[in-house]
Amino acid sequence: MRGFLRPAAGLTCLFVLAGTGCSAQAGQTAGAVAATPRETASDTAPDTASAGTAYAPYVSATEASGNDSAGSPSVYNLAFVIADGSDCTPSWNGTAAVGDSSVKSRVSALKKSGAEVRVSFGGASGKELAETCSGAAELAAAYGSALDAAGSSLADFDIEGDTLTDSASVRLRSEAIALLQKQRSDLAVSFTLPVMPSGLDDDGVALLESANDHAVQVSTVNIMTMNYAESYDGDMGQYAITSAKAAQAQLKSVFGTSDSTAWRALALTSMIGTNDVAGETFTLSDAAQVREFAESKGVGWVSMWATFRDQQCGEGDDALTNCSGVSQSAGAFGEALAG
Repeated sequence: MRGFLRPAAGLTCLFVLAGTGCSAQAGQTAGAVAATPRETASDTAPDTASAGTAYAPYVSATEASGNDSAGSPSVYNLAFVIADGSDCTPSWNGTAAVGDSSVKSRVSALKKSGAEVRVSFGGASGKELAETCSGAAELAAAYGSALDAAGSSLADFDIEGDTLTDSASVRLRSEAIALLQKQRSDLAVSFTLPVMPSGLDDDGVALLESANDHAVQVSTVNIMTMNYAESYDGDMGQYAITSAKAAQAQLKSVFGTSDSTAWRALALTSMIGTNDVAGETFTLSDAAQVREFAESKGVGWVSMWATFRDQQCGEGDDALTNCSGVSQSAGAFGEALAG
C-alpha cells in the first residue's frame, strides 16, 4: 500500500482472528502454526458463520479523518511504523516518535468507540525496521516499543517492494517476531502482502515459510487486492475474489490447515477508487461484492486503503492520496465494506 512519505503503505493459532488476539497455551510451543500429520485445524476451527467478518480499515496514525468511523470498524490499522532514518528507532511514517503525545491522543480517540488498534509496520515508503536493526533482540524491542506506545497487542507487518525480496531482513523479522511472541503471549500477528489473481508470489510464500520455520504464530495473512498490472483493467471485485481463492489455497499448503481455517486466516484489503495502476478502479459495487464474498467464506476481516481517501475529490485533490477519484458520498466505501 502507499506510504505517507510523499512530496508537499500454532496451527492452533493460525485460525485465531487477529482482532481478538492469539494467546499461547501453557506448554504450547511458539511454533504451533506448523501443522503435524496428526493435528488438523478442523479439530479446533471456530464456527466461521457465527464469528463474522470484521471490518478493519487502514487509517493515518497522525491525522484524523472525518471518515474514520464510517462502517463502525472493530479494529483500526494504524499506518505506518518505519525506521527513523537509518537507525533502529521506530517512528510514525518517519515524522513522529512512537510516543508522540498527539498520536497517543489520536489512538485514544479511536478506541473510544470500543474498537481496537493494530500497529502496522512497514508499508510502501521508508525503511521497515528489519532493514535497519542489527539483531533480533534489538528489532523485537523496537517493535515492542511501538506496540506499547499504542497500547496494542495486535501487530501487522506490511511487507512489499524491495523489502519483500530482502531475504536477510525477512529472516531477521521472523526471528524478532518469534522472540516478541515468547515475551508477549497475547501478541497476534498479521502479514500484509501483495497478491495477484494467481495468488501470492514466490517472495510472499517464502516470507510465510520463514515465519513458519522460525516458530511465528500467524493469526492472519492480509492480501492487498490492488495494483495488479496494466493488463488487469476489468472487474476489480472479481479480481479480488480470484486472488483470495488462490491465496487461500496457498495458506492451506504452507500451514497445512483446513479449508475453513485457511479462509478464517485470510484478510482482504482493497485500494478504494482509483488505484496506482492506470485502468484499475475499485468501485462501490466492487466493495459490496467483496464484502458479500468475504462473509460467504468466513474471511477474518476486510479492509481498505484508506479512510482518508473515502470521499469524493474536490478541486485540487489528489485521487491517490486524499480522495477516491470516484463519485461517492463521504464514508460510502467504509459502509459498503462493513456490510
